[in-house]
Amino acid sequence: MLHGIYPALYGTGVDASQADKRFLALIEMHEKRFGAQEATLFSTSGRTELGGNHTDHNLGLVLAASINLDTIAAVSKRDDKRIVLDSMGFPLVEINLDDLAKKDGEKGTTASLVRGIASRFQELGYSLTGWQASVTSNVLQGSGLSSSAAIEVLVATIINHLDAEDTLDPVSLAQISQYAENSYFGKPSGLLDQVSCAHGGIVAIDFENPKRPMVEPVLVDFKEHGYDLVITDTRADHSGLTDCYASIPKEMKQVAACFGKSVLREVDPGLFMESLPQIRSKVDNDRALLRAIHFFQENGRVLQMIHALKEKDMESYLSLVNQSGESSFCFLQNAYPPSDAAHQAIPLAIALSKEFLGGEGAVRLHGGGFAGTIQAYVPQQMTEAYIDAMENVFGKGCSTLIAVRSLKTSAIG
Repeated sequence: MLHGIYPALYGTGVDASQADKRFLALIEMHEKRFGAQEATLFSTSGRTELGGNHTDHNLGLVLAASINLDTIAAVSKRDDKRIVLDSMGFPLVEINLDDLAKKDGEKGTTASLVRGIASRFQELGYSLTGWQASVTSNVLQGSGLSSSAAIEVLVATIINHLDAEDTLDPVSLAQISQYAENSYFGKPSGLLDQVSCAHGGIVAIDFENPKRPMVEPVLVDFKEHGYDLVITDTRADHSGLTDCYASIPKEMKQVAACFGKSVLREVDPGLFMESLPQIRSKVDNDRALLRAIHFFQENGRVLQMIHALKEKDMESYLSLVNQSGESSFCFLQNAYPPSDAAHQAIPLAIALSKEFLGGEGAVRLHGGGFAGTIQAYVPQQMTEAYIDAMENVFGKGCSTLIAVRSLKTSAIG
């Protein structure tokens, strides 16, 4: 039944037998846990950022894509007013739909996300019904592929299907998910991850109007141009990096404040450069100025990347990918924690990639930075050897070959 949509979920090279095994195991898990004989299947993808590193929180431009790694669920209705989420490898989540107020003790948990999403649907006027779900995911945690956003959007998609007749579009589902993450989970995130997970395909996102970001599909298949997209997790420790991540939007907004603006998107880049001597004295933080330069240049670079893809100019596009990575390293300065210069896994992975590729393809820092992942465009004839080379340094299974998923988050069967 699902074979017809597997290519839209997992790319043309999908192993249908392996996908069948995964969904059958999920259905069996649901029947064993809940005794439900019939269930509706859902899928929400992870995402990868292609351009626009750390631009969304200052209302900039981003190029992103949903990918063939996903969070899937088997869902059946309940007769009571409860949502029960049984996610493999995680504690059971159960909430009462008659009690959707924030719970201080739930902050930072999946329960807070489910409660917040349900609360937002209720605020929008929807009457909610109970349901139960068995969930499993192959979106790598801590890899910059947005495993947390995938579960948020999945829950919103389920409620949209059961209680809103699938009337809400991907951006609306993303905004509901962001609301739950900001207000209930307690994380002041932007919309990039949620929009990318919800929409499907490669998308250019303009966050100038945060209440209604503009999303434009960009149709391209990297495999048709001879390249595989490979994510490598350097397996560096993410703990203790909250201040590093928070410093980026904070410093960018400090520069914007010098012009009486709240974010850099509202600042004219030419005026910024003209005012640099005065701003440098006022801010007294050269790194903040460099991060502002990254923002302005990266915004322009995303526009160039979109144009190159539309023109099927892969040479220009790959050059821009490399420039994006270099800007993150030199100007944004999120390649490694400044307090731990002895451990530079991301720069090492980039250096090894450049050495291996020898001027072919492209490589860039991926996601939040400081620890985590890099992204490489690898000529297909070199992919197997490239993965072997990366695994030789960073460990077995560190590199993942990904494909762009064309289908938006949805009920699939």
